[in-house]
Amino acid sequence: MAAFKYSFQKIVDLKESEKTHAEWLLSDAIGELNSEREQLRSLQQQQREWEQKLEQSVKEATPLAEVLAIDEYIEYFAQTIKSKMKDIERAERKVEQRRNDLADKMREEKVWHKAKENAFTKFRYSMQIKEQNELDEMASIRFMSPTP
Repeated sequence: MAAFKYSFQKIVDLKESEKTHAEWLLSDAIGELNSEREQLRSLQQQQREWEQKLEQSVKEATPLAEVLAIDEYIEYFAQTIKSKMKDIERAERKVEQRRNDLADKMREEKVWHKAKENAFTKFRYSMQIKEQNELDEMASIRFMSPTP
């Protein structure tokens, strides 16, 4: 029996490769998003610590210049946190885009695998027909040949 050879196997392999690449890109985007969120948590924690220092400074009658410096530092953290929030939104959009890309690649791969399965089914059917025809021919030859 002849072996099945799919004529579009390279396309199937390419689609599998594209899907794998899309998975890697999604993984990278998720890692980037997690990193951005961790940086935000760190900034928020530092801001809380400086706010506590400000409260402590006010209670302890610290010089005004030092209180103002702490307040400016807290304002710096607020601006940095706003910027980080924009970075997170950008990273979330990137993750969503990568998810959509992966879904598209998975659909494409599935279509090509289904086409390959259909081609294999047709191949197997044609091989069964050939085999049946050969068996029928052998049976008819035996039937027609004289028996001793």
